[in-house]
Formats: sequence, C-alpha cells, structure tokens
Amino acid sequence: MMNIHSFLLYLPITLNQTRMAITLPNELPCYPSFVEGIRRAPDRGYRLTPAQTETALRNALRYIPKELHAELAPEFMEELKTRGKIYGYRFRPEGDLKAKPIDEYKGNCIEGKAFQVMIDNNLSFDIALYPYELVTYGETGQVCQNWMQYRLIKQYLEVMTNKQTLVVESGHPLGLFQSKPDAPRVIITNSMMVGMFDNIKDWEIAAQMGVANYGQMTAGGWMYIGPQGIVHGTFNTLLNAGRMKLGVPQDGNLNGHLFVSSGLGGMSGAQPKAAEIAGATAIIAEVDYSRIATRHNQGWVQHITSDLKEAYQLANETMKEKRPCSIAYHGNVVDLLEYALNHGIHIELLSDQTSCHAVYEGGYCPAGISFEERTRLLKEDRPTFEAKVNESLKRHFEAIKALVARGTYFFDYGNSFMKAIYDAGVKEISRNGVDEKDGFIWPSYVEDIMGPELFDYGYGPFRWVCLSGKHEDLMKTDQAAMECIPKERRGQDMDNWIWIRDAEKNNLVVGTQARILYQDAIGRMNIALKFNEMVRNGEVGPIMLGRDHHDVSGTDSPFRETSNIKDGSNVMADMAVQCFAGNCARGMSLVALHNGGGVGIGKAINGGFGMVCDGSERVDEILRSSMLWDVMGGVARRSWARNPNAMSTSEEFNQTHGKQGYQITIPYLVDDEIIKQTLNQK
Repeated sequence: MMNIHSFLLYLPITLNQTRMAITLPNELPCYPSFVEGIRRAPDRGYRLTPAQTETALRNALRYIPKELHAELAPEFMEELKTRGKIYGYRFRPEGDLKAKPIDEYKGNCIEGKAFQVMIDNNLSFDIALYPYELVTYGETGQVCQNWMQYRLIKQYLEVMTNKQTLVVESGHPLGLFQSKPDAPRVIITNSMMVGMFDNIKDWEIAAQMGVANYGQMTAGGWMYIGPQGIVHGTFNTLLNAGRMKLGVPQDGNLNGHLFVSSGLGGMSGAQPKAAEIAGATAIIAEVDYSRIATRHNQGWVQHITSDLKEAYQLANETMKEKRPCSIAYHGNVVDLLEYALNHGIHIELLSDQTSCHAVYEGGYCPAGISFEERTRLLKEDRPTFEAKVNESLKRHFEAIKALVARGTYFFDYGNSFMKAIYDAGVKEISRNGVDEKDGFIWPSYVEDIMGPELFDYGYGPFRWVCLSGKHEDLMKTDQAAMECIPKERRGQDMDNWIWIRDAEKNNLVVGTQARILYQDAIGRMNIALKFNEMVRNGEVGPIMLGRDHHDVSGTDSPFRETSNIKDGSNVMADMAVQCFAGNCARGMSLVALHNGGGVGIGKAINGGFGMVCDGSERVDEILRSSMLWDVMGGVARRSWARNPNAMSTSEEFNQTHGKQGYQITIPYLVDDEIIKQTLNQK
C-alpha cells in the first residue's frame, strides 16, 4: 500500500505529465500554404481600441508556450490588422481537412473519434464556406475561433475517455472534467452574451478580442452535413407552398411553376437542387461567382447566366415544357426583381436566402456595386457599406411589395431578411405598426408552411452520419429508415418516404456519408434504435445522429423557428435552454447551446445535440428517453401556444405514452365571443 509521502511525490508528476500532453508544442509549425481558388473570409475591418488590442494579443498568446511569444506576437498583430481577427493561420494543418473514416482517428473512446470526423468534415474544402478562417457556413459560422483552439480540441478528443467530459466555451476547450459513461462527452456553448451586451456591435468586439464564437449550431456544434439538410427543408417548403398557394395536388409537383430567390452559399446553395427535385423552374441570384461555380460543378444548378433577359427566357421555355430547371443568375437579386416588374413577368413563389443574419458583415451585397467592391468597402469603409446595404434593402422591399401586389407569394426563409429591412428603417414592414415583436407583413415560411404542417406535428430535420465513411453503410441506413416510415399515415410521411427513396438518385451527399430525413418524435426514436441495432449486429459501422437548428424544439427564434408562436412567448428562450439541459441530463454524446443560430446574434437561442450509436444497450436506453424528449418538448410548447396541430399531437401522445410517465399540459381554449364581450365592456 502506498504511504502518503510516496503518494504526494507521485501526484505532481502525474498531473504534470497530463498537463504537458494537452498543450501546443514549443516549436513553431511551418506556415501552411494557401490553395489557390479556395474562398477566403473578407476582412471586416479592425476596430479595437488600444486597450482591447492589447487584450486580444494576450488572449491569443495564452495558447502559445512563452518562448514563442516574441516571434508570434507580430504575426498575430498582422492578422488582426489585415484580416480583422486572429485566426492563428500558422497552426492550421496543411492541405484539405477532409473527414476520414472513424478508425483512422486516435482516441480512447468512440465519441472522441466520432467528433473528430465531424470537425474535419465541417472544415473540408468541399463543405466549408471559408475553410482557412474556420467558417463552415452562414458567412461567420465557425467551428471555433482560431487554429490554436482546433489543435487543442483535437488533442483533448484523442485522450478523452468515457469517464470524462470536454467543456468547450465559444471555441475554447476549457478542459476535461471527470464524469461518467452515461454523461455527455462534450458540452459546447457559443457566444452566450450577457443580455445588455447581446447585440452585433458588442459581439464583433468580443469576437475580435477572441472571446466569442458564432457557432450557428451545426458549425460550432460539429454537425454540418453540407447543404443536403436545407435541400430537404426547401423541398418541403416549396412543395407545400405550391399546394397552399398554387393549387398543386397532394400527389403533384411544381412542373410549370416559377420560383425566384437569391443566395448560393453554404445553406442557400440548396435552393436550385430543392427546386429541381420539387419539379419547379428556379432562378437564383448570386453575386459571388465562386459560389455559383461550386454549385454548378456539383450538378446542383444547371445553367449560369449574367443576362437578365436570357435568365427569364430560359425559365419561360422550361415552364412551358413543364420540366425542372435551375438557373443561376450572376448578379444582384434586386436587379432580377426590378427586371420582372418592368417587363410584366409573373413570379409565383419568391424568397431570399442571403445571409441577412450578418447583413452588415458581408452577408448581403448591396445593389449597384460589384461583389469585389462590397469586399473592399467591408474592409476600408464600413459606414459607406452599411449605408449602401440600407439603401439596397429599401429597394428590395419596394420590389417585393410591388410583386406581391401583382399576385406573387413571398415568404421569408428565416434568414432575418425582413428584420434586416426593418432595421434599415422600413417600419412599414412591421405587422403591428409599432415594433417587430409580432412579426412582419409577409409571413416567415415557418408561419405559413413549416410550422403548422411540420413542426407542430413534431417533424424536423433528423440527421445521421455513417462514421465508417462507407457509402454502402449509407445505403443500408436509407433502406432501414424507409422501413420505419408509416408512409400511409399523413401526406408528410409519404413526402418523407419519397425523399429518402430518391436520395441516392438525387446525389445529395457532400462531404461525409450522411443523410437527413424530416421525422417526428416516434419516427426518430424508431430509426435511431434500428440504427443502433444494425451497429450492434455488425451490419454497419458506428453512426452519429444529430439534427439541424431549424427544428421543432431546439431553437427559440421569433423570426424563424418560433414565428408561428402567437401567445407572446415568441420572445422567450426557455424552450431552447430546456432542450439543451434535458439532452445533457439524458446523456446525449454532445450537447450544444448557441446564441444566434441561423438568424444572428441576439435574435435566437439554439440547443442542439449529437449522439453516437455504438451498438450498446446503454445507447438504446439513452435513445428511448432523449429522442422523445428532444422533439416533444417543442411540440408541448407549441401546444401551449394554442397551435391546433401541436395540441392534437400532444393529446395523442398523452394517450399513447401516459403509462410510460409522460404527461403534457394541454391548454383550455377560450370562446372568441367571451373575449370580445370582455374587451367591449366599459
């Protein structure tokens, strides 16, 4: 038995060895080369005070052994001045960080290796919007803040055991903490700003100082599977818009109908592909030719033109022939819409998917200037750039208003577009004429379509990744998922069954072997359990489960995910926080909480998860409780807001699961006449 003296002598050595293992080396790596043609994030300007600059340098250098500070300090200062942030390029690994099969990663537990697959996928050239700046999508959505954090996170994941939890705060790996096998392996928070500082200006300062990371959800939550997810969401939206507004039958498609939008970046790049799958003719405007080229090379957009007349002529021809067609217009969407107005062209379905959650950070390019000029102004003259953005948004609004008056159905796709118009000074867009709390004069797609037809029933973007990297594993999981869908139950189920049936044909995979499928609570649980069984039986390798932030329960966002909440609680973030906490309590492998997911800092709170299926009975138990909680918590909140479809779904759930310990509170509805009489009393 070891005496206390021996123990005290031994303990510091052990701790020191552990501490030394998780640090950056005291030798500088070679400066990596930058591959020509890979998109780079724009320099958004350096605006820190001298005191903030000093802090920013100290913050970056605290990752670096002391003997290297003198050499690296000028290098970091140069990045701050020329790139607007300290990215620590020197610590980026050379080449493309394409995800490898899970077995090729080091690790002491399967989750640690799985998360490395997901991180590298988020940063691969095929996936990331700005790979060198760690931006996965959405103009500013990062895996973490800098490459020093990336290296440390990788090291922690390599040594983490199933009795430890890695804590990550705004990209910074706080460290490993003792836990237990059925606890989360990683807990992530991103940009959780204190209320009075929860705005874009203060966030920008915090980000430049190296203390805030805009993680979106699937960027900083390590769960992005390429634009496939938004393809499914946009496909559902367009199809249901056609049924609601254009008289398309339940079993029909959008052949002969025109959809116009803008944006071909990380998420918005899904639009032409989704429109094609739905049968539509689509014209999508994009100012950055590199993004058009990416989608064209993928086969996700068929035609490219910079000629307005040609774009609409081609669209008219394919509509007459009733064949799907996608057209990328290289130019500004405002010009595209004004041309339609001036030439009497009828646009049936209209939206926008530019990154308006970062409208003044380059997410929206003003009409009247080139993309290159936009990039220059971002760096050199932000006030002028912001003024041009406001002017363009006002023109954009007037064009949409005129088109709507002619019969166009416009819907905000949840990119904070209408909020950006409101912030630009167009108060006319406010629904209540006073502020933005009750939404805007045009619907969010969630209000009219996704909310009542999908979210209120519990349908949302369930995701999985075949960590083996084998395409045959993905095909097996597709088949298994199809077998779990009760396709005769609702039209939504049939839509989703057809989606997964045709997924292989539609060639949707970008990056990891992954799939997305809109499913409700029971559907997700059944599919998840089936996948874990397949792993247990050796039919497939390990599988990572997750979902998008654009879902039933994980996100409180009054201008998107919760825009069909009408009881005043659309400004509350209780649901997202509860979702996060509940997933932690139930032992999801990775749990994340983010400020801003999808629509911008201060405009949303998102709680997300990742779950590794290793075939164990332990995972089965977690899936049985967590999958139902993750969805039904959101359905219950929507039910309490008096959403009819959520109420009926909650009542049915109470009947089917009451004996298992579930009970959702159902609201009493008040007769309209009672309210009217009460309000009319003097």
